[in-house]
Amino acid sequence: MIKLFVTDIDGTLLPAGSSVVPAKNVEAVQAMLRAGVKVVIATGRMYKAALPIAKQLGEHIPIIAYNGAMIKSSSGEILHAQYIEAATAIKLINFFEEHSWHLQSYSGEVLYVPKRNKCVELYEESQKVEAVEVGWEGMREHAKDIPKLLSISLNTDEINERMNEVKKFFGGQLEVTRSHPMFAEFMAVDVSKASAIKILADKFGIDNAETLAIGDSDNDLAMITSVGCGVAMGNAVPAVKAACPRITDTCERDGFAKAVYDYVLRKDFYGRD
Repeated sequence: MIKLFVTDIDGTLLPAGSSVVPAKNVEAVQAMLRAGVKVVIATGRMYKAALPIAKQLGEHIPIIAYNGAMIKSSSGEILHAQYIEAATAIKLINFFEEHSWHLQSYSGEVLYVPKRNKCVELYEESQKVEAVEVGWEGMREHAKDIPKLLSISLNTDEINERMNEVKKFFGGQLEVTRSHPMFAEFMAVDVSKASAIKILADKFGIDNAETLAIGDSDNDLAMITSVGCGVAMGNAVPAVKAACPRITDTCERDGFAKAVYDYVLRKDFYGRD
């Protein structure tokens, strides 16, 4: 019996390019809540970019933000936070400045960028947030209490290069992942959606066998494979599909709602017993 249901946002709960949760997904979440299932969002997004999505689902939906670096209640209470050490953050900022690579940081729910560019504009539009341009020195000045740093490129080969270079020069100092082909994301060591789920499950007194996690991207892999019931979206990246025995339909074909009925409510997609 599933008592804790954890979902990614983009490409899972929410179709690409949309900020409105499909009605069938909202209905599925509401059905779980009525059945007493705890529903949690786990995302790479910053908290304030995830909150409007959570509010569409109902009251009291906790949010695992920044790929697991922060857990907040829907009312804004910080339940857990693990920040990158300031010295490490500054080293990474310097590294990206030396390579003339884009990097953005998050501190106090503010998005900081060294300078505005096309990547920043695309990010602002997709996340419905506004960046603050501070220059590279300003980035270093705001290096305290950073849950995540993120690099964007319109070229996925460049993103792969950046991730590989950071792993090479910062091995053991940072977690490196991606939630989108255009993103390279960096958090403190041992931060992941999986680690955050365990913190919440322990808080709720829910066993791992009673936990379901669903997602589609590289940053979802650890959480999907760590819980008792992992579900990959039909549109998931190959690595996620390969690691998961349960694959639902795509996001655009109601895969999220189908997974709820298949694995939680144990009814068919139309709600019949």
